[in-house]
Amino acid sequence: MKPLNSLFISGRDVLPVVEGGKGVAVSTGLSAGAWAAAGGVGTFSAVNADSYDETGNIIRQIYKGKTRRERHEELVAYGIRGGIAQARIAHDVAGGNGRVHMNVLWEMGGAERVLQGVMEGAKGLIHGITCGAGMPYRLAEIADRFRVHYYPIVSSARAFSALWRRSYRKYSQWLGGVVYEDPWLAGGHNGLSNSEDPRKPEDPYPRVAALRKSMREAGSPEVPIFMAGGVWYLREWAEWIDNPELGPIAFQFGTRPLLTKESPIPETWKQRLLRLAKGDVLLHRFSPTGFYSSAIRNDFLCELEARSERQVPYASEPDETHDAALAVGARGRQVYVPQDALEKVRGWMAEGYTEALRTPDNTLIYVTPDESRVILRDQVDCMGCLSACAFSNWSQNEGGSTGRRADPRSFCIQKTLQSVAHDGDIENNLMFAGHNAYRFASDPFFANGRVPSVRELVQRIVTGD
Repeated sequence: MKPLNSLFISGRDVLPVVEGGKGVAVSTGLSAGAWAAAGGVGTFSAVNADSYDETGNIIRQIYKGKTRRERHEELVAYGIRGGIAQARIAHDVAGGNGRVHMNVLWEMGGAERVLQGVMEGAKGLIHGITCGAGMPYRLAEIADRFRVHYYPIVSSARAFSALWRRSYRKYSQWLGGVVYEDPWLAGGHNGLSNSEDPRKPEDPYPRVAALRKSMREAGSPEVPIFMAGGVWYLREWAEWIDNPELGPIAFQFGTRPLLTKESPIPETWKQRLLRLAKGDVLLHRFSPTGFYSSAIRNDFLCELEARSERQVPYASEPDETHDAALAVGARGRQVYVPQDALEKVRGWMAEGYTEALRTPDNTLIYVTPDESRVILRDQVDCMGCLSACAFSNWSQNEGGSTGRRADPRSFCIQKTLQSVAHDGDIENNLMFAGHNAYRFASDPFFANGRVPSVRELVQRIVTGD
């Protein structure tokens, strides 16, 4: 293992090991502050972050507004309050060591308002902003306004080049680094493009080398690239360290810090991580964002897979392909499906999947009456947690809609992520994880169910193991 030299990140020389920001209530001020206190870069998530009452109890995000617009305003207010709370905790726990970053998803509802609100309410407590899930063109401008470093999350050289040309070249002095998030290995939402095959992972080295080359050709500062996704033991990445072709490299850990004392995830989730086998993390496209994402295969994902399999095309009028009449809904409105699909529908209905729900792609999916009620209720209760949502057809535009039919093959991502983080139901909710999560079971550092502190994990990581 080569010596791991410090890197200049967000205004200070620190260990080039970074805690990856993880969604709703998973990367908190406590975990981020502990990572910074250990000499690295801690990252708390400002995506629907928890806030607390005067006694220190978590304030559950309950929405009272009658309209989506009203609930969206509540969501933004929750987000700002929670982000400020987590920034303060991270700052206090770090004790002046390391660096504290905040992670924001550009495609989350009210992203710019939440980002600016947190930065205004936590001045001097946050050293950098990481941002992905989309093309955050305005990130640099906002970072410049608050005089903090920014770290776009990209999955290709092409994505960085587009951001640089349109915006970042104007604010290059605040570009602290670029996070390369491997679209096949990272947990959570992934930046797979339409030209990339989700079933054929590519070696990250040539992709990161291409990213560095494009940065140099564009005139970008020689800032660190954070390698994110698939990083477990640093000894497996020795050729990346002090490599002139790649330039300065830091390593981001998203999945491994889940199993620490400071990690806020429920005990049931931690124990499940220790039992994972290779292949238990699924790269899927059920997310209402439209992005691919990686999560642990459980009853929740299996139901989404089955829901999409119980699907047939339909037309309002008969044609050469759709020639079999089918009654749909309580009123028995007639649509037309292929003749061979009719037999499938009858079989599903005999099994109890009696409710047909229409999708934006002119198909019908079949679910149980209970599932139908939950899906429709969740769509009605939408609070606009995304800038545009396929599941509820919410959009932040003036019309408040994507203009497409809501898609029942997806799910309310805000509801399930809040539930898994706070209620501990690990079978009926979405659990994001990187594809190396199965390595918990064989990593001797976690043997016999050991759960280390963040400091112990960081110390272990820098040894190469």
